[in-house]
Amino acid sequence: MTRPPRPAGARRGIGSVGTALRVLEALAAAGRAASLSEIARAAGISASQAHRYLASLIAAGMARRDAAGALYDLGPRVLRLGLAALARLDPLAEAERAAARLVAETGRTVLLAVWGDAGPTVVRWLPGRPALLTTLGLGSVLPVLGSATGRVFLAFGDAEEIRAAARREAAARGGDADQEAACVRAEGIARADSSLIPGLRAAAAPVFDAQGRLALVMTTIAAATSPPAEDPAVEAVLRQAARMAGAALGFGTLHEAKCI
Repeated sequence: MTRPPRPAGARRGIGSVGTALRVLEALAAAGRAASLSEIARAAGISASQAHRYLASLIAAGMARRDAAGALYDLGPRVLRLGLAALARLDPLAEAERAAARLVAETGRTVLLAVWGDAGPTVVRWLPGRPALLTTLGLGSVLPVLGSATGRVFLAFGDAEEIRAAARREAAARGGDADQEAACVRAEGIARADSSLIPGLRAAAAPVFDAQGRLALVMTTIAAATSPPAEDPAVEAVLRQAARMAGAALGFGTLHEAKCI
């Protein structure tokens, strides 16, 4: 029988490769060594199929089995591949792609900041619609307690210099740095009103890397002409953009709780 022609642009995949990848994903999702039945169930295949695929993956160094032969886990070659992929990642480039989508969806100006020698430092500035008239821009250094961006660094950064800078600000302007950090950690986002720059308000979210460390902070800025009623929807998109940037760097889902 003559087979019908394949549609233009159609691509034929290799089914066995897809199944092998599902087995590897099942091993990764388990978060620990798993039994044959657990892996088969997660991969959506029979136990006998899972056994055959695992045997091939073990031979290739992509999976391993414990001494008793009852549990399976990821193999050393998976680690090498993962490390090679991580080495090719550019955190700023990944975050900038997510930030550009954030600007397109919300119209808000977005900045990306890293912790520099002088404090939270703006390293990317993506103008919204309309563009803001402000002294902020590339290279601007923001206060720790006085800005949404800085409070995210305080809440999720692990450097003593961040806490020291916050204590200096707290001594000068009042406030409780520890309480502020706890609130931001609980909610997963920080906000700032127009006290830093009149007429502007901001919301900031953390972007984590594959090791769960704070890589940078993503911040949306709104002018006084932007209705405050739109802020909750913008913050939801901001959270999603920060998660997308983190996922591109190998991080999982950011826990979101409410600060009360």
